[in-house]
Amino acid sequence: MDYMTLREASEKWGISTRQINYYCTEDRIPGAVKMAGVWLIPKEAEKPSDKRRKNP
Repeated sequence: MDYMTLREASEKWGISTRQINYYCTEDRIPGAVKMAGVWLIPKEAEKPSDKRRKNP
C-alpha cells in the first residue's frame, strides 16, 4: 500500500495539515497509521467530510 504524508494530503485535499492531523487522531481516515511520530495516509483515501456545524 502506498502512503502520503500530511503535507501531501493537505495539497491534494486543499485543507490544512492541522485539520488532517485531527482527522487522523480521531480515526476519521481509514488506514492512516502513525510511524515514528509521522502520520501516513493511504494514497487512495478520500477526504473526510467536515462535520462542523454549518448555519443555514
